[in-house]
Amino acid sequence: MPEALPATLPALLPLPAEAEAELAAARRVLEDPSLAAKLAAMAGTPVEALRRRLPAAAQGMIDAATRKALTAALNAAMRSEPARSLPGISTHWLHRGLAAASGAAGGAFGLAGTLVELPISTALLLRQIAAEAAAQGEDTSLPETGAECLKVFALGGPGAADDATETGYFATRLALAQLLPTMGASLLPGFISAIAARFVAPLTVKLGAQAAPLIGAAAGAAINLAFLEHFRGVGRAHFTIRRLERQYGEDAVRAAYGILEARERHAA
Repeated sequence: MPEALPATLPALLPLPAEAEAELAAARRVLEDPSLAAKLAAMAGTPVEALRRRLPAAAQGMIDAATRKALTAALNAAMRSEPARSLPGISTHWLHRGLAAASGAAGGAFGLAGTLVELPISTALLLRQIAAEAAAQGEDTSLPETGAECLKVFALGGPGAADDATETGYFATRLALAQLLPTMGASLLPGFISAIAARFVAPLTVKLGAQAAPLIGAAAGAAINLAFLEHFRGVGRAHFTIRRLERQYGEDAVRAAYGILEARERHAA
């Protein structure tokens, strides 16, 4: 007679202290205020005021440009080794210099220049994200890793227009994963659109700050650096969690994340 199965499954083992500390640090980054709010604070201007600087006709242009920039950035950034740099210059500082230069060049010519610069700065962001992925053991030659890098643009702090059911880190990951049932030669348009819908909020604030020529040159450099640091941090947090999931199992990491969240709510 076969042995009876236990009535309940064994409880998940807790993460080691070091892994829990890594997870807690990643969670702090991912649940931080949105990039749009950070940019508005940096500019000393409310988010809505920055958005109102843009002509109404520009909104449709921004949406279309964002989707194209994400697709072009993935193709450009993943073709080369993301950690490659110039002799004597770290990858991070190379990306910082290029991001500042592209932001200043785009901002100097107002909205039109910024839209032209957008694919370049987005590719730089994605290269930095891919470097963080590689540092956490991901194979950046795989299309699946490219999709995970793109997901970073949709992660990290809820925006003002987010639906309450999709603001959490794992909820956003699940929603995006459902748009990629299989990974083919190219990403599904719905996946790119979902990423763009979240990326466009901070992007609109960026464009609003850079809308005025000359004034926009200085703002473009500063804001591109803020973008780089924000998404670099979010990318590191996301790929840290993926590494922990490979080491300890997705369920264990998800449970530990929930415990950290409950502790924070109780402390508040």
